[in-house]
Amino acid sequence: MKISKILRLMVLFVVSLMLLAGFTVAGKGYKMYQDAVEVMSLEEKVASIREKEGYTVLEELPEVYRNAVISVEDHRFYHHFGIDPIAIARAAIHDIQARRYVEGGSTITQQLAKNLYFTHEKELERKVAEVFVAFELEEKYSKDEILELYVNTIYFGDGYYTAGDASRGYFGKEPAEMDEYECTLLAGIPNAPARYAPTKSQELARKRQCQVIKRMRACGYFSQEEAETIASQMVAFQ
Repeated sequence: MKISKILRLMVLFVVSLMLLAGFTVAGKGYKMYQDAVEVMSLEEKVASIREKEGYTVLEELPEVYRNAVISVEDHRFYHHFGIDPIAIARAAIHDIQARRYVEGGSTITQQLAKNLYFTHEKELERKVAEVFVAFELEEKYSKDEILELYVNTIYFGDGYYTAGDASRGYFGKEPAEMDEYECTLLAGIPNAPARYAPTKSQELARKRQCQVIKRMRACGYFSQEEAETIASQMVAFQ
């Protein structure tokens, strides 16, 4: 048997194993999704979130804050269907380069799905289940509704689980009263509340805020002059 034929057979065998593994993971992920929504339907989950104390409707949040969240979490949020193939491909490349799981490429919709039903463990089956929930979210709710639910299911540190509670707790303001400085600071915290909450480390909170402003500039929400103006306002958190 020629070497080239042996190589082709080996490649075919490896590809077959990958496809088989993929189907197995997809099947387990779909089962995980089914089990989750059978315990509590998506509509019931959403209703329970909307009923919790401190729930903040999107209209109460400044546009700058909403744009900041989208910039740092999922800048194609209003254009994808629940998953972002570009972000997934980029994350896969980074994971391969690092030879470990370092980036997930999750959209805001996927993150909401995870917050509603699943743990934060980086399992392939869970990621698949998360995608199925994301598709159901996109089918049943508008983008604005999904964004609103998202900012009411993420942790902002210091015991705050909604954007409104975080605004009142950190700044002593109703969310609608937040200025650009406060909006950009708050948008960066959920990435790592134990590090970026201003009560934990003012220096790290400001560094993260700089990243938020940079992303907003890159996404076209701020001009260079506006970004520099906000950056110049960075003072010690009171």
